[in-house]
Amino acid sequence: MKKLILFTILCLGIGRVSAQEVTFRASSERTVVVGQQFRIAYTLSTSGQTTAKSLQLGDIKNFDVLYEPTLSQQGSSTSIINGKISSSFTAVYTCVVMAKTEGTFTIPPASATVGNSTYKSNELTVTVLPADQTANAAAQNNSASQSGQQQSANASSDKDIFVIMHVSKNSVYENEGFLVTFKLYSLVDIGGFENVKFPEFEGFISQEIDLGTNTQMNLEPYNGRNYRTAVIKQTVLYPQRSGKITIDAGKFDVVARVRSQQRVRNFFDDFFDTYTNVRRSLSSAPVTINVKPLPATGKPASFSGAVGEYTMTSSINSNNVKSDDAVTVKVNISGSGNIKLIKNPEVVFPNDFEIFDPIVDTKTKATQAGVKGSKTIEYNAIPRYAGNFNIPKIAFSYFDLKTGTYKTLYSEEYKLHVEQGESADGSAAPVVSSTNKEDIRFLGKDIRYIKTGNYNFHKGSFFFGTFNYYLFYIIPALLFIVLFIIYRKQAVENANIALVRTKRANKVASKRLKTAAKYLNENKKEAFYDEMLKTVWGYLSDKLNIPISALTKDNVEANLTHYGVDENLINDFRNILDTAEFARFAPAQGSGAMDELYHSTIKVIDKMENTIKK
Repeated sequence: MKKLILFTILCLGIGRVSAQEVTFRASSERTVVVGQQFRIAYTLSTSGQTTAKSLQLGDIKNFDVLYEPTLSQQGSSTSIINGKISSSFTAVYTCVVMAKTEGTFTIPPASATVGNSTYKSNELTVTVLPADQTANAAAQNNSASQSGQQQSANASSDKDIFVIMHVSKNSVYENEGFLVTFKLYSLVDIGGFENVKFPEFEGFISQEIDLGTNTQMNLEPYNGRNYRTAVIKQTVLYPQRSGKITIDAGKFDVVARVRSQQRVRNFFDDFFDTYTNVRRSLSSAPVTINVKPLPATGKPASFSGAVGEYTMTSSINSNNVKSDDAVTVKVNISGSGNIKLIKNPEVVFPNDFEIFDPIVDTKTKATQAGVKGSKTIEYNAIPRYAGNFNIPKIAFSYFDLKTGTYKTLYSEEYKLHVEQGESADGSAAPVVSSTNKEDIRFLGKDIRYIKTGNYNFHKGSFFFGTFNYYLFYIIPALLFIVLFIIYRKQAVENANIALVRTKRANKVASKRLKTAAKYLNENKKEAFYDEMLKTVWGYLSDKLNIPISALTKDNVEANLTHYGVDENLINDFRNILDTAEFARFAPAQGSGAMDELYHSTIKVIDKMENTIKK
């Protein structure tokens, strides 16, 4: 019986060792300097109390192995989850190597034997930089006694700690994105930043890249010296006008940790150094960007400012619906570029459809390669009559930076069959053909002839036959004629949708301005500028009878010129649109600028009402 129990325990132990999970990974510094010693750590993690029987390095070239891998750290942990006991064991093996030549090299995987199995680690890529070409730097690395004096000098030298603003491109097109990076270079320890003030990027729309909370320090050569560098801020910028635009300098206060200078040093000073914090004010140099205008030749009518590389897909919820049922056309634009600034492509629904504002969902992510993402637009409309209708192809144009030309993407044409539905009272909805929408037929007559004949009317001496008697009939008849003419005129005007939109343009704009004033008083800047854009674009759409999806600054200017609007007034409208669009994405503007924009918009709309009268 004892032999049976011992055999069972032995089998369970063997099964546990064979079933244990083992991970083996390597880690080291990514950048080192020629002649610099650095460590490679090999971490072995198992689910049991097991160490490696042997650990063998790969064929390491371009590095001298100073110390073979030795066990430097080990530990174990046990946890109980839902009554199940699990344990893990971690061992760290460290070796020391030194780089011989500069370049980028691969350290092959190491192998570790655990039990009867052999495991391999991951390979490492290490960049080896040339040694500093400055004698002072060499002295700093080799002499600990001079370190305090050298670092104290570094704290006050512009060559030992500074910030550079790097731009990925110095010459771009309008709305072409480029990367701006603020990078710190230092030969001393950095304790932190204070009073950081980045430029406002005037003339650009910016989208910041999320760098996380932990700032990574890397080694990087610059002007013959190897600096520790850190990226402080990265932003993708989109220029909004052509010409030369200067990005102002960024300003930073850096707290540098320097070794305290002592006149008399002893043996223990080399082991127990003291440091002081020295505050330095740094400033990056401004950079000028040459912004080229987009080519005027070959520009499609459907182009609305998209620059980059895009694809487009579209779909419709159904090709067969009933009257009063919703029709949804979904358009998805994805790619890289100024996705947030893309205007919605125009979807032309038949005139008998009731059209609603589109629903837009924009998803973007800013990376060092630019801004990528997608924009999904849902267009909703309701057909009021039965018949066969066509929704033409949807066109989207953009400027392709790779080829330097304009490209246009098209969706398919949708054929829509609308069946006769029922109205709210249960009666059948009228049937209208999309090819004869202007034809109107009388279905019946309500007035019939009055029977005529010779009749004798009784004449009284008191009222009948008098002047007041005839006025009693003439005045109502005249009122009826006048009211009938007014009613017919209103009916004709109401039938003219363009005229109705033109007349109510000022009224709708006034309502939106009241909403904008509310946001102004509450200091909701983003909502205020968004409402101001809706006010101006909506007013121009109603006044000029142009669908909002088809509005561009160019066709608005052309229509206003056609109506004889003064050039100064046209420029006022353009300035208001530019200011509002820029303020939506640019850094926050002051309340004074918001108030000035609000009153300027009211004045410009009043002038337009006096200029264009319909």
